[in-house]
Amino acid sequence: MNLQASSQDLLSADLTMGTVMLKVGDMGKMVAYYQQALGLDPVAEGLGGVYLGRGTTPLVHLAPAAGLQLPSRGEAGLFHTAFLFGDRSALAATVATAAQYEPRAFVGSADHLVSEAFYFTDPEGNGIELYFDKPREAWEWTTTADGRREVHMDSLALPPQVFLQQNLTEESLAKQRQEGAAIGHVHLQVGDTQTAEQFYVNTLGFERTAGWHGQAIFVSAGGYHHHMAMNVWNSRGAGPRKDTLGLGEVLIHVPHQDEVGALAERLAFAGVAHHHTGAELRFEDPWRNRLRVAAA
Repeated sequence: MNLQASSQDLLSADLTMGTVMLKVGDMGKMVAYYQQALGLDPVAEGLGGVYLGRGTTPLVHLAPAAGLQLPSRGEAGLFHTAFLFGDRSALAATVATAAQYEPRAFVGSADHLVSEAFYFTDPEGNGIELYFDKPREAWEWTTTADGRREVHMDSLALPPQVFLQQNLTEESLAKQRQEGAAIGHVHLQVGDTQTAEQFYVNTLGFERTAGWHGQAIFVSAGGYHHHMAMNVWNSRGAGPRKDTLGLGEVLIHVPHQDEVGALAERLAFAGVAHHHTGAELRFEDPWRNRLRVAAA
């Protein structure tokens, strides 16, 4: 069954991922990690927590949530937040500081053909991906039997020491905090991929760009390899989330206000509860992962 949304219901090709909010138990430890390991700086602070990013761009919102428990490994929620860097040297600088700050937080690396990625875990168990995109003209696309285009991704060896030897420089370390970064994608844990595809593709209007043996799907707007992904590797069969530490909210930016309104209409048609403030749209996916869509 092809669950792809019709062309008029697709999310804008100029969509970008915004700030990821994390509910945090130990603010001191978490702020220190994102500042010192990942080279982020406070962009804004208040009673609602700390926004950390590069320059004036917030990437992560750490919100105090003392009293909440850590989620179990098998619950729905965040798999990782993926930080995108502009070139290999900028990526190498942050991989180096993260590995030096807490070597045990490093959990792997891979050449995905479309990107090169390094994986870490923050002090409260939230997954982190640090990555660089290869040029789009190097990505390979195929057409499925039902006419859908899918990008070819894989997980090939990417030895971290070799990568750092080839790309890390004193200059990239010195200029680490001056280099821009963005939230490239957000990867979620869900209960099943078919329900995820129905919601994120058929209702929201992402395009499916790849699948992984019924265990994961990747979705995007505008021909990117993926802006979001959902997998069941730890969470197959998971139901709606409890109120725990970890993922609080994912912000998605679209270029124009009328696109927010169009999405609100699609959610209403699908029977998805939502709150439209006029400026932004707030709702939850089938596992109670909170999403917010706003005009950039």
